[in-house]
Amino acid sequence: MIAAGAVLGVLGGGQLGAMFAEAAHRLGYGVAVWDPDADAPAHRIVRHSFTQSFADPHAFDSFTRLASVVTYEWENVPWMLCRDIEQRKPLRPSSAILKLIQDRIVQKDCLRAHGFPVPRFAVVSSPEHLSEAVAEIGCPAVCKTATAGYDGKGQWRIRDESDLVEVREAFRATGRQDLRWIVEPLVPFERELSVLAVRGIDGEMVVYPIAENEHDEGILRKTIVPARISPSLAAQIGELARQTVSRLDGIGVFCLELFELSGGQILINEIAPRPHNSGHYTLDACSVSQFEQQVRSICGLPLGKVGLTTPAVMVNLIGDDATRVTQGDCAALLAGPGSVLHLYGKRTVRPRRKMGHVTFVASRQETALERAFHLQDCLSKTAIT
Repeated sequence: MIAAGAVLGVLGGGQLGAMFAEAAHRLGYGVAVWDPDADAPAHRIVRHSFTQSFADPHAFDSFTRLASVVTYEWENVPWMLCRDIEQRKPLRPSSAILKLIQDRIVQKDCLRAHGFPVPRFAVVSSPEHLSEAVAEIGCPAVCKTATAGYDGKGQWRIRDESDLVEVREAFRATGRQDLRWIVEPLVPFERELSVLAVRGIDGEMVVYPIAENEHDEGILRKTIVPARISPSLAAQIGELARQTVSRLDGIGVFCLELFELSGGQILINEIAPRPHNSGHYTLDACSVSQFEQQVRSICGLPLGKVGLTTPAVMVNLIGDDATRVTQGDCAALLAGPGSVLHLYGKRTVRPRRKMGHVTFVASRQETALERAFHLQDCLSKTAIT
C-alpha cells in the first residue's frame, strides 16, 4: 500500500489528469504531472509539473525519483517510456497492457483469441489492399488507423467504392510504409454502451452501472445512466467486464466501449485503460468517482462502492459550447436543480475539442433526460444565431 503523503505520477495533463489530481489531493497524496503541453489543465493544479519532451532523460530521472507509483490518463502516451518507467517504479496499468491496447489490431486479436465478442475485421497494410479488405467485410464499413486516433480522428466511413479514394489518399499522405489500418463493418447497433471496471492490486474488482452513450461524428455527446436496458443484459455486461479486465490482469480503471445489437448481443468495440469520458457522471452521481477509484486501485487502497446515488445524464461541451453554456437561456438551465457544470480550463478553444461537461442529476431519469435535451437544444440554437 502506498500511504498518503506520497507523490503519484501521471503521464498526460488533460482533463482526466486534472480530475485524477483533484481526487489524489483529497486523499492526501501529492501529484506529479508529465505532459509536454505546458497549457495542459493539470499543470495548473499540481505542485510537481514536468513540461519537457517525453524523450528528455533528465525529466525521466526526476519524475521517476519523485513518484511512488505512476499511471496515465491517455492511452497514446509512448508505451516504451512506460516500459522504462516500470523498471524503476510500479506502473499501473502495466506497459504490456498499454502496448496491447494502443494497437486496435493487436487488441482485437487478443480479445478474439480469448473468446471475447468483437466485430469482424480485416487488416490493411497498404492502399492497394484496401479494396480487398472492404470486399471481405462489406459495405457500409469503417476504416480506422490501427494506432492513435480518438474522438473520430483517424476514421473514415465507407459507404461504397467511391469512398475508397479519400481513404487511400489519407493512407498515402502519411508517407509511411509501416502503418496498418483496420476495416470493420459499420455495426447496426441498437445502443452504444460502456462500462467501467476497476481492479485493485489484490484482484478485488468493482463494476459501475452500465452507461448508454450517444455520439456525434465520433465524439461522445451524451451519457445516460443507468442505461435503458434490461437487468439481465446489465448483469451480462458486468460479467463480461470482469472477465475481460481479469484476463488482461489489469490494475486500475478500465472502460469497455460496447455495441448492443438487436436481440441483446454485445460486441466489444474498444477498451480504454483509464478513466473515460462516459464515466464523468461518477463525479456527481456516485459516492466514489472513477478518479478516486483510480487513486485507490493504483495505491493498493480498498476500492469504494459503486452504486448510483441518483440517475444522471451527462452532456459534453464541445468547442464554443463552453462559452455559450453560461449565456442566455443556456445559463438559465444551469440555475435549475441538479445541474452541475464542469469546465476544464483549456485556454484554446478549437472545434471538436472537449472543453467541459454538464451533469444533470434527478430522482427520476426522465427529468434528467428532459433537462439534458433542453440544454442540447439551447446550445444548438445559440450556435445558429
